[in-house]
Amino acid sequence: MTAVLAPAPWRRAAAASAGPWRFGRVVHEAGVSHLEWVLKRNCSMSPAQVFGIYLSLCAVSLAIAGAFAWQGATPVLTFAAVELTLVGVALAVYARHAADQESITLAGASLTVSHRRGSRTEHTEFRAAWVRVEPSAGDRSLVELSGDGRSARVGRYLRPEWRQPLAQELRTALRMYPFISDPQ
Repeated sequence: MTAVLAPAPWRRAAAASAGPWRFGRVVHEAGVSHLEWVLKRNCSMSPAQVFGIYLSLCAVSLAIAGAFAWQGATPVLTFAAVELTLVGVALAVYARHAADQESITLAGASLTVSHRRGSRTEHTEFRAAWVRVEPSAGDRSLVELSGDGRSARVGRYLRPEWRQPLAQELRTALRMYPFISDPQ
């Protein structure tokens, strides 16, 4: 047996220069820097791709059902229509939540949490100096951000073992929020 070593298709230097933030990134807009964390579902298909695949599935299924109906088996067309309707409903439910995400933005003296679920978006804004970051129930539970009489839970789209490192990263960023800059 022989072994072949090939270079990796990704660049290690890019990952090494990402800075101190594992989940977040520094964003520069209009001469102002802020820190941003975007946590979203790991979906294999976008809603547009789901729609395209559904249309191709409809075309193939209706062509086959039409061929059977042409030969005299007309109930096949009815069953194909029922099947495509049910598959369409299931894919619509999937596509509605494929773009769900949480974003946390630390800009200046405010921390903003946005949670998008389906067509609804919830925004919660905190004064960064007064935010507490704690697990909501246990070490592997969602991360709760609270302050100013409000609270928000984040980390739904992270694996449970990554929630504690996210909480630690948020605490670190909140401690140094006036001094955030690009590490390069």
